[in-house]
Amino acid sequence: MNILIADDEPHIRELVRLYLSREGYELEFASDGQEALEKAVMLQPDLVVLDLMMPKLDGFEVTKGIRQDSDVPILMLTVRREDAVKVAGFELGADDYLTKPFNPKELVARVKAILRRADGIARSGVEVSVGSLTLNRQTREAVLGGASLKLRTKEFDLLFALAQNLQTVMSREQLLSLVWGYTFSGETRTVDVHINHLRQHLRDSDLQIETLRGVGYKMTMRDNPNGLSLAGDGDAV
Repeated sequence: MNILIADDEPHIRELVRLYLSREGYELEFASDGQEALEKAVMLQPDLVVLDLMMPKLDGFEVTKGIRQDSDVPILMLTVRREDAVKVAGFELGADDYLTKPFNPKELVARVKAILRRADGIARSGVEVSVGSLTLNRQTREAVLGGASLKLRTKEFDLLFALAQNLQTVMSREQLLSLVWGYTFSGETRTVDVHINHLRQHLRDSDLQIETLRGVGYKMTMRDNPNGLSLAGDGDAV
């Protein structure tokens, strides 16, 4: 598998090269945001490891550019620890965050988990239909009420997991494991961000995603046929 490493710090690129090359990955490198975006488009890597603070284009701009044409997984690296920064990255389409300085072994573990999840999805041809919603993992098509939904990679995977487990409460940790491919007991904000996006898509449908405070989320059928907001659909996360 081919991984694009984009970071303007030579010692970080060398550290990542040292650990990921041992795992047999083919690596490409970029030292600024413009080069990263160009190589992501040209090389079509299986994963992009992307630093947030880079010259020419920052990680947010690169992520936005990549997401115009590709669903390639993106692991963002940053020295910034603010939740607002992470949420902004998730909203643009980043799949995971790793804060600098990081343990190289954790980087390797996250890379493996992301690629394992992406490979499992690619090989799956499972289809699920719930109410007016139909999802096909092989074609990556999402149809709601006869209209196609434009979903990002993790939005699709999260919606699939919830639809496949209709009426079943799922914790954030379960969803992280199913959708992002790893168990992570710390930052689970990415699940909340993606849930909020999905609620917007489902707002006028016969489906809703309920919040069970302190427990998790579950997808249910609405009692009313007109898709009016019910208690739980708009609960704060």
